[in-house]
Amino acid sequence: MNKLLVLFCFISTLTFAQKKVWLDTDLMIGLPERAPREVDDGITLMMALQHPDKINLVGISTITYADYGYETAQKLLRWYSRGKTIPVYKGSDKANDMGTENDATRALADALRKEKLTILAIGPLTNIATLLKNHPELASQIEEVVVCAGRTPGYSFKPGLEKITVFDYNFEKDVESFRTVLDAGVKMVLSGFECSVYLFLGKTDFEFLNNRFQGDKWVYDQLTPWALRGKKLFGIEGFIPYDVTPLGHITHPEFFKYYKDIPVQINVKKNDAASGIGGVRPDEKAFLEVSYDFQSKWKVDYAYKTLPGFEEILIESLKRKYVK
Repeated sequence: MNKLLVLFCFISTLTFAQKKVWLDTDLMIGLPERAPREVDDGITLMMALQHPDKINLVGISTITYADYGYETAQKLLRWYSRGKTIPVYKGSDKANDMGTENDATRALADALRKEKLTILAIGPLTNIATLLKNHPELASQIEEVVVCAGRTPGYSFKPGLEKITVFDYNFEKDVESFRTVLDAGVKMVLSGFECSVYLFLGKTDFEFLNNRFQGDKWVYDQLTPWALRGKKLFGIEGFIPYDVTPLGHITHPEFFKYYKDIPVQINVKKNDAASGIGGVRPDEKAFLEVSYDFQSKWKVDYAYKTLPGFEEILIESLKRKYVK
């Protein structure tokens, strides 16, 4: 086999293995408004950029704190994109204006008109719901929407030593947008706390980021106070990187266990969390729940468990494999 044929086979294999993905993210790592802030989205973006053989990021949109997320995405891309240019667009700033077009929804619509895409949505679904509400004809262009949300009935989100119950932020921030996306009939994959709880990053797991490279050091300086917050609130220094499991479904699905084609419902029940959106804790709230016992018009694939080995893949993904 000559060298040209070998190269062609390699490129064909790479192209086939890649999934073209649009990332919609509430990227708040380092947000100065309240320190520390969630770091999951930043870690997820870094991991995605380290697996170009599996994922081709064609665009990024921000949801909530849209200006800050836009600037932070550009910064992380400068440090970790391996020189690839990936466009970033500002989406809904408050995640409360479904149906209102923005730069992100217009750009995503244009991208879907050109080719089919997988949407990795690791924040509230306002941008995605706006797209589907205003352009329902584009639903057939979406391979799947992979979301960080959902639970089985009776499951509570209790990080660390299970002293405090937290809420399902991405879902509860904009419940109606989830309903709109489900109604659109696109394939959805849910992977939330129940799947992510098998992962935990302590200080020793990311200490290697404390080095001379500007990007690594900046990320390390955000992860450290977030880990200390885990000790204060949940009894263990460190954190669960929730948003990496939806990405893992795209890059390493063999490390997950699923309930396939399972009915999903939005059920209003007694609030099980210690707090709520904006510091307001209602007595009742909506739950995004899956069960084969439900009689629902909506069905999803639900990742409910992360298998051993995926945490190691995540940690290795945060180690730069190239020299700036």
